Amino acid sequence: MERARAGDLRSVGRLISLVEDESPLLREAMAHLAPYAGRARIIGITGSPGVGKSTSTNALVTELRGRGQRVGVLAVDPSSPFSGGALLGDRVRMGDHALDKDVFIRSMASRGHLGGLAWSTPQAMRVLDAAGYDVVIIETVGVGQSEVEIAGLADTTIVLLAPGMGDGIQAAKAGILEIGDLYVINKADREGASTVRRDLRGALALSQRPEDAWKPPILMTTAQNGEGVAEVAQAIDDHHAWLEAHGELTRRRTRRARDEIEAIALTGLRKRWSGLSEHTELDDLAERVARGETDPWAAAEILLSTHLD
Repeated sequence: MERARAGDLRSVGRLISLVEDESPLLREAMAHLAPYAGRARIIGITGSPGVGKSTSTNALVTELRGRGQRVGVLAVDPSSPFSGGALLGDRVRMGDHALDKDVFIRSMASRGHLGGLAWSTPQAMRVLDAAGYDVVIIETVGVGQSEVEIAGLADTTIVLLAPGMGDGIQAAKAGILEIGDLYVINKADREGASTVRRDLRGALALSQRPEDAWKPPILMTTAQNGEGVAEVAQAIDDHHAWLEAHGELTRRRTRRARDEIEAIALTGLRKRWSGLSEHTELDDLAERVARGETDPWAAAEILLSTHLD
């Protein structure tokens, strides 16, 4: 942990491996890292497959490094059906930063977890935060209609769109109009980019937001050559300043900690219920429900009272 704080990439990687493997050492490690966490800016990048998330992340890292900031990247990929590992683990589109000691990039397998994130993402993010990275970027699996968990994890959520990836109505159906703090239309050099911006602007105008809420900007980029990325970085700074001025940053981070505590507690309960035997108390209750001897609500109350009292 001391070496990770000093910038040793191998040590940072080993700590994240403890997270992914749910190591017994994880609890002790997190206790030691806790005093150093809470300083990094957390940036979430999401969008449909094919909009250029990895290329945009690479370009944003380049811009942030040009500003002297240390950057950590957690790239959540679909899982291999064979190994359980990340399908795109080589992160070929982020190869520009492979030799930069102030950039840490880690692929994390979603392992079937819905929501565009891996279960271990919040803990891995905490490791990078405590290791002294100024910015942690989380690039999610392509979002679907309900995969919007990134909004609960990031300080600033960037939603990427691109020409030919669907109109504003489709964007609204995917739920992204509620989660975006910044909207970025990538591949702006392609035909139809201005149409996407117009549709998105109209859809945002119809969305329900409080009067004093942050007004998400719509930006245009061509991440392949870095065009427009500096404006995105500035918009991130502007949003962070707004969050601090309105007390929203503290509220978001408190909510994030609450969700993390809840997830850890529920995981612990599941392990208790599973037990070490092949036939558990949960199995007994399930058989009683299947036979009609009791209902699921009553069975759940029995399970909770047994393990929470």
